Amino acid sequence: MRILLAEDEIALSRAYATALEMQGYEVKQAFDGERALELANSEIFDMIILDIMMPKRSGLEVLKELRASGNTTYVIMLTAMSEVDDKISGLDMGADEYLTKPILLKELVARIRSLERRIDTSFNENVLTFGSVKLNVAEQELSAKNSIILAGKETKLMEVLMKNKNKKLSTEYIYNHVWSKDDECDAGYVWIYISYLKQKLKAINANIEIMGEENREFELVEV
Repeated sequence: MRILLAEDEIALSRAYATALEMQGYEVKQAFDGERALELANSEIFDMIILDIMMPKRSGLEVLKELRASGNTTYVIMLTAMSEVDDKISGLDMGADEYLTKPILLKELVARIRSLERRIDTSFNENVLTFGSVKLNVAEQELSAKNSIILAGKETKLMEVLMKNKNKKLSTEYIYNHVWSKDDECDAGYVWIYISYLKQKLKAINANIEIMGEENREFELVEV
């Protein structure tokens, strides 16, 4: 699981990052809001932790821009006890969770574990759209000028690509987010299923395309 940690207090941020990395999470740090927004727009994260009070751009400003751009990454806001109005504003802007500072490291890890389980089992959006294409996740239907029914793994793969449109996803990232540890296959299956989806996008006359080469990065773009 990749986490973007945006906290301007460097010592505190490093303490949080170390605690999370010891639990097996991959953590990328940002020490101001501008850098946090840049990373969130250019890289893939499963969770973003945003401090409200940061230089250059506040956590609320970053959150507002992320949601306006269609970024649906799970966001935890860090707030001081006195920032009640900011907490309400953040919830209105699309924050998923709040943690009130000061935060014990054990509490932070425990809360993220709990949130991670909730993210893994949360109800997905029924319909995703990009360009002329719609993906009905529940019905496993991909449609544009025509429509086609996808297999289970094809649906999950298309869902991951559409939720991260215009971003480069590594083969490893896709494999870890589509296939489970119980699946008897390796990362080579990513290219096989990418090939299936390429054919099906052509079949429905889609104006989006999956760019990339075997064992490298893939990106869903509008053409």
